[in-house]
Amino acid sequence: MSGDSGPAWLAGFKQDYQDIFVEPWSPYVGIILLVLVIIGLMITGLFWGVFGGLKLWGDWFNNAIGLGPIIGTPQHLDGPIMHRMSLMNITLVIGAFAAALLSRQFLVNRPPKLEYLWAALGGTLMGLGATLAGGCTTGGFFTPLLHSSPAGWAMWAGLIAGAVIGLKLLLWTLENISWGMQAPPAIKVPGALQKAYPLIGLAVMVGIVAWAADWYTSGDEKLTARAIIVLAGFAMGFIMHRSRLCFARSFREPFMTAEGDMTKAIILGLAIGIPLASLLFQMKVIDPYIAIPATFWMGSLSGGVIFGIGMIFAGGCASGSLWRMGEGHIKLWVAAFFFAWAGSTASALLKKTGLTVAEMNLDLIEESPLGYQAYFPAMFDGWAWAYAISGLILLVWYLWVRYNESTEKFTLL
Repeated sequence: MSGDSGPAWLAGFKQDYQDIFVEPWSPYVGIILLVLVIIGLMITGLFWGVFGGLKLWGDWFNNAIGLGPIIGTPQHLDGPIMHRMSLMNITLVIGAFAAALLSRQFLVNRPPKLEYLWAALGGTLMGLGATLAGGCTTGGFFTPLLHSSPAGWAMWAGLIAGAVIGLKLLLWTLENISWGMQAPPAIKVPGALQKAYPLIGLAVMVGIVAWAADWYTSGDEKLTARAIIVLAGFAMGFIMHRSRLCFARSFREPFMTAEGDMTKAIILGLAIGIPLASLLFQMKVIDPYIAIPATFWMGSLSGGVIFGIGMIFAGGCASGSLWRMGEGHIKLWVAAFFFAWAGSTASALLKKTGLTVAEMNLDLIEESPLGYQAYFPAMFDGWAWAYAISGLILLVWYLWVRYNESTEKFTLL
């Protein structure tokens, strides 16, 4: 049988392509897949972080402009491809880029002039906040919670406060600043190029697989480990783009529109991820302290507040900025640049003042004036209270989000 659009069997393949690569995935599906990728990383002794890679890019920039030696950034740096978190960030952007091409949603998006200022301001605040908290919404919030650290909950409280303050400030600017609000005309993409997007996206996927296979079979132990990161970063970017997964939205939307799907997805991810990760710690597959920042509680809380304000102005957190960069949003490229630069500068200056630890040492529990590496099972001599505390906070968070969805009592608009 055939119709206007071709044979029926071909229409079936087109429909499957539409369902998988074009239609948005549920954020619940996205977070489950993301947690599985993170657990896979942990099984190989790795963890998910974003800020370390961005800071490396900032260190390179500070050294290039001559500021590095003055403020004390490291002078001998890994290359962006060989640094673990930098490589993960790069492949995350590529994963989102491929997903955007396959769905024909890639578009170079130029924001109004004022948005560039908000991107610079938001990125700078996120860099400072991530330095204080020992990580962004990934390395300071989500990953420490998977590693059963209260540092993640301290940053969570700060992020909520920061999101409220940031939204209030942003609303004030919308009412009082009219300059630079006119969006420039959209960049027109030739029809032939747009038609070729899926093929280009497929070529990017094949290239990533070939890159990972080449490193995995190189016989070099370091490259073999990096091959796993190439695939994991790509998968994360692909998943986050397809499901529009965004930590910033999970903190912002309940106060802006009362919509709670993204928040409930993050809650689901933690409810699944915390017990799974705890099994790996109990089986001694990975050292939990490897991803726990020495910032509980002051650094995590204060960093969360500053980061929360910044992500509202930037329009995304660290991982959210990266996957939107892959989709073509210039504002997020600007935000990521200032995030990296401010993160590098703030890290160097805080280390000079002795407020943060210079290097993590897994043989000792690190302490600094901003806090220490707190681990629930060590604090309560077992896992019972660790599960109970995180479970209770997740339940209260869910009940509040669901109540607000029905009543809109906590929206600020």
